Amino acid sequence: MVQHCAGLPLAIVVLGGILATKNNSLNEWRKISDNVKSYLKKSKNQRPDDVLASSIASSKQKERDGGEIAEDVAESYLMELVESSNIRSLLFFNEFFPEEALEKSLPLEVLNYVKEHEDEVCNPLVCIFMISRAGTSCLKARGIWRYMFNNFKLLRALNYEITRGDHSVGFKLPSDIGNLIHLRFLSLKDLKFSWIKLPSSLGNLRCLQTLDLRVGNYEIHVLNVIWRMEQLRHLYLPFMCKSRTKLMLGTLRKLLTLVNFNTKNYYLKDLINMTNLRELGINFPFNFENFNEKELGENPFIIRSKYLHSLSIITQWLILSIDPRHLAHLLSSCTSICKLSINYARISKLPEYHYFSSHLAYIRLLGCEFKEDPIRTLEKLPNLRILEFESSFEGKEMFCSAQGFPKLESLILGAYYNLEEWKMDEGAMPSL
Repeated sequence: MVQHCAGLPLAIVVLGGILATKNNSLNEWRKISDNVKSYLKKSKNQRPDDVLASSIASSKQKERDGGEIAEDVAESYLMELVESSNIRSLLFFNEFFPEEALEKSLPLEVLNYVKEHEDEVCNPLVCIFMISRAGTSCLKARGIWRYMFNNFKLLRALNYEITRGDHSVGFKLPSDIGNLIHLRFLSLKDLKFSWIKLPSSLGNLRCLQTLDLRVGNYEIHVLNVIWRMEQLRHLYLPFMCKSRTKLMLGTLRKLLTLVNFNTKNYYLKDLINMTNLRELGINFPFNFENFNEKELGENPFIIRSKYLHSLSIITQWLILSIDPRHLAHLLSSCTSICKLSINYARISKLPEYHYFSSHLAYIRLLGCEFKEDPIRTLEKLPNLRILEFESSFEGKEMFCSAQGFPKLESLILGAYYNLEEWKMDEGAMPSL
């Protein structure tokens, strides 16, 4: 990297200062190496506004070029703030907000609105208080929702999450939510709906970048409107989705995170268009019914994102089977993943090691019920460092060869009640 400094002492000092603040991980140093020119622009001779302008311009160019994206830049800035030794303020926000303080802070028009609707609920002020922090037990008072949705039209982020100890019976999400056309962030995580059908007006939220629909453990009816949210970057689908037809997601080309995807409610081929995907979470069922045997033999990639680093496959309640051929086909499409998690998916055997990404550093296998010893495959992964292997083998004997697990540092084993013997050749797991 010194060659980029052109022999200038100040440039070398600046670069050295940047490297000194990093955590010495290979990933961090590679980022600096790839972007050293933009870092060198941040010299002490520049004014803060110049540095900010150049960093914004360079980050936008990287995103256009398909490299580092806004989330990566933001994370690097946050890490720089965390390592600042001259911090001036540290704020802690208490979980509970006194009701009398809340009442004084509310706008007069809100208080008047509450007084006018006192007959509709026992205490509307308590409703607003519960919305603010303590819980959602009074959210069924739809008047409060409608007031917010019709008067806070410039709202950018709306986060409703159930809190511990909240046993609300549920509520209906008003269609007025479609008025919040400037929303970037919407979370309905763990909420309990008395009306399981979400309003079609959700499709009006075209500016959404994050949508979390992981409501309670029951089926929720989602209409085919998500495809209209083309700015989405992070999409968390319901644990169980009820829909008459499959929902289209192929227009969501900017997605970075997709969680709870399955082939019952969504089209498998839509994954092909998500070329920026970083994290993919698959829920059951997951089958290749859209591909015939000939197409599977030709090995068409169903995932074309070269940035995908995390893949998880999980079933929430029942242990279901996955065809080893389908798993092999999926893994062969994920050429850059470094993290793999498979939970409670019954698989007779693991695919051969060449189907796995050579970048894999972390693997978690829980409740997979393998019939054949999976160690013979896992030990060949060249960069595997962490293996969590629990309740996933029904056989009596496992074997690890002398060259097995060359970089494994951490191993967790558990719940192997049938296992009688594990043979280890000398020289196996040298880094454990």
